[in-house]
Amino acid sequence: MAKTVDEYFLKIDKWKEELSELRTILLDCLLQEEIKWGNPCYTYNGKNIILLGGFKNYCVISFIKGSLLKDAENILSQQGENTQSARVIKFTSIAEIQELTAVIKSYIFEAVEVEKLGLKVKFSKSTELELPVELTEFMNRKTAFKTAFYKLSPGRQKGYILHFSGAKKSETRTARIESCEQRILDGYGFRDCTCGLSKRKPNCDGSHKTLA
Repeated sequence: MAKTVDEYFLKIDKWKEELSELRTILLDCLLQEEIKWGNPCYTYNGKNIILLGGFKNYCVISFIKGSLLKDAENILSQQGENTQSARVIKFTSIAEIQELTAVIKSYIFEAVEVEKLGLKVKFSKSTELELPVELTEFMNRKTAFKTAFYKLSPGRQKGYILHFSGAKKSETRTARIESCEQRILDGYGFRDCTCGLSKRKPNCDGSHKTLA
């Protein structure tokens, strides 16, 4: 995984020119850049504002609190079916980006103002939980993992989301996701027994201790 944004751009091939064009726009807006969740992240006074990312059919500029933007040009779209906060603009060519440069900058400045004002996203009080951004980014990179996660029961999904979100630092949240990757691919919940010996599956009855 790239440790700097320069290293990130050296490693990617797909959407390299388009993402480089978006990077120039973001730096022109005087945002700071670093790598977070494996992607270029742009910050203001240490607060995360925007992520860049490339996918199979398009690349995106992702506004972390995009749901709070006015979206006067109606160009923002929801990042995922369970995402309440982030909104993205999708691009498939440099021409599209250049045509919207002024608009993109206005959205960036609005996103900075949202952060300056300390505005918070009001999440739905439904049973659906907001996915931590690290989990969303991990799913975007690993489609098999995403498929396996959504095959889990709602209760098991909730258990993982609470476990991942419980970490205060982004690095810890990412580490927790990575450590649970194989469990999720194998269809296990966070607290499910995986030793194969328990007589109270999916709960653990301590049978694995006989292996010691």
